[in-house]
Amino acid sequence: MSEINENAFRNIDLSNYVYKKNNPGIKTILFHTLLFVLTFASVAFMGGIFFVGHTTDFDSIWDLIVWEGVLFAFLLLLFLAAHEFGHYFAAVYHNVAASLPYFIPLPLSPIGTVGAVIKIKERVSDSVKLFDIGIAGPLVGFVVSLGILIYGFATLPGPEFLNNFAGHEDVVAYVEEHGHFPDEIIAPEDSEIIMFGETILYTFMASFVDNAPPMWEMYHYPFLLAGWLGLFFTALNLMPVGQLDGGHILYALIGYKKHKIIARIFFVVLITLGGLAALPLLELFTHGLMPEGYSIGWFLWALFSFLIFRKAFHRHPIWTLGAWFVSLLVTSISFLLGEFTLNSGYGVWLFFGLLILFFVKVEHPPVYYERELGTVRKTLGWITMIIFILCISPTPFYILN
Repeated sequence: MSEINENAFRNIDLSNYVYKKNNPGIKTILFHTLLFVLTFASVAFMGGIFFVGHTTDFDSIWDLIVWEGVLFAFLLLLFLAAHEFGHYFAAVYHNVAASLPYFIPLPLSPIGTVGAVIKIKERVSDSVKLFDIGIAGPLVGFVVSLGILIYGFATLPGPEFLNNFAGHEDVVAYVEEHGHFPDEIIAPEDSEIIMFGETILYTFMASFVDNAPPMWEMYHYPFLLAGWLGLFFTALNLMPVGQLDGGHILYALIGYKKHKIIARIFFVVLITLGGLAALPLLELFTHGLMPEGYSIGWFLWALFSFLIFRKAFHRHPIWTLGAWFVSLLVTSISFLLGEFTLNSGYGVWLFFGLLILFFVKVEHPPVYYERELGTVRKTLGWITMIIFILCISPTPFYILN
């Protein structure tokens, strides 16, 4: 019996299995197409409303919802598709089973989606395959986003474009008088201002354009907003932790042991930034529980952050206590010396820190074979780490009242 099974195994034709592994059926293709269409509709609708704000007339509302929303949806999903299909085709090239991209609609959210993902259906066996699959998405997505931004800056309308939106008359008048946008925010009283964070690359590109809008007006321009979001989402995926693209890339570049140290340090930085939003949030929730002048918000954050690091570092006493002490000290000093509120923009890092803790994980699991990368791969890998620095912002977006 043993000999029969062995011979049978030797005669198995694996070509059909290899073909089916990355050859989705018609039902699968239709399902993923439906998700794409729903996501496109969600982004177009929310994008239209996002761009509209308070418009001056009915025709402008209709035009902006239909045309600006559809344009924004096309640009953002072009980036998302480029990024995810970069991963997918790299997986196909290495014969690693992977799903088609899942586009995720999220109506009523600011941009109508939380992005797209693909699912790798088997464990990647070696670091070269891991590197290629991890880097393909960010590189392709970065190029597409960069192209969108270049075109957006090259075809930027004049400041009078803002006359399409109610409440911008004073801004346009200022530009007409001084020849440039104001350094300080000009807006009607009691209005909420959406501020997008400065990034090295975006600010560098904007410096070459005379009529580049300030970051608090940028969301009215579909190409600029889609390009900025594309670069920022690329940076998020390039964070050097766990199963994120940046985690795959850095793991393949420096190996398991060195990556574990860097990933842990990066996670400490992430939670430290998140603490700048957690402290005012806890102050708000606990207000009135203590006598005037006293607060338990700091003590609650001390407890929560300790539990976070304890779980992240698998109860390792030195890492847990060291990270907790340094993070709490930096957060506390920063909070005492500066003015941080719920709208300061740091809350996103607390959200992503918890997402990494419970789903992505801090450390990258080891692969079966760690192979040396060639010169080209190493160069591209370190370039993506530079892209991460150029495209990330400590305060990505926040609201000013």
